[in-house]
Amino acid sequence: MRLFTLFLFFLPISLSAQTVCTLESRARLDGILTELSQKELSGKSIDQLTLEIGQSFLGTPYVEKTLELPGDEKLVINLTGLDCTTYLETVVTMARIAKSGNLTFEGFEQELERLRYQDGVRKDYSSRLHYFSDWIYQNQQKGIIRDITLEIGGTLYPNQPTFMSENPRFYAQLSNPEFLKAIKADEAEIAKRTYHFIPKAEIQSLEKNIQAGDLIAITTSMKNLDIVHVGFAVEQEGRIHLMHAGTGNMQVEISAKPLSEYLAANKSQSGIMVCRLL
Repeated sequence: MRLFTLFLFFLPISLSAQTVCTLESRARLDGILTELSQKELSGKSIDQLTLEIGQSFLGTPYVEKTLELPGDEKLVINLTGLDCTTYLETVVTMARIAKSGNLTFEGFEQELERLRYQDGVRKDYSSRLHYFSDWIYQNQQKGIIRDITLEIGGTLYPNQPTFMSENPRFYAQLSNPEFLKAIKADEAEIAKRTYHFIPKAEIQSLEKNIQAGDLIAITTSMKNLDIVHVGFAVEQEGRIHLMHAGTGNMQVEISAKPLSEYLAANKSQSGIMVCRLL
């Protein structure tokens, strides 16, 4: 989920009534779409597209809270500053429209909204998929991903996140009691579901089941949170590493250490969920 930080100000341009973007982001998006349209993509799998597009963002600055604009909920497109979730959403969206052949701004806009919001429709702040375990569940329901954690060796993950409802002061929009009520309802629904994870002590022995391009969601030992970080699996010298927008070097990068060692260095990170794009 997206934790609280200072609000990022930027100059938006209106691309439709409810979409905002920086001029720099629009230029970068148009450039990527043009480049992809000039390539032969028909023979590439969704995983290959994910890896290629994900790598094109290496070095992009890490910036939090880019979605938190005042007023009505907007579909924010920001490619010049990414947090771990917006990086993942941007790459998945691009890979999906590249696979479908709909390499237009409108195609990107529609696919990003489908990915980011409950039932694929932007309504208000509370309709955004704030908890990533909810993101996984709902995007599996949409047929976009498949949670493969259990089938590759996962075990039961107790998941009852309440961080947002317990800390509304961190979220300006939660001063609206209706939004807070909706978030509490979402948390209750998440708690009813069954989730699985691979404990970090077991990642190395099970990583042979993880493919490059899989989505990696890092779980936590904190009882009121579900997922604390996300990224993509990449293979380097026979080991699985994490390609992600990270706070270590404040940029999109590939972890220097294999995934299992990356988690071992952080006490609050308990393991991973693994999803595969369809």
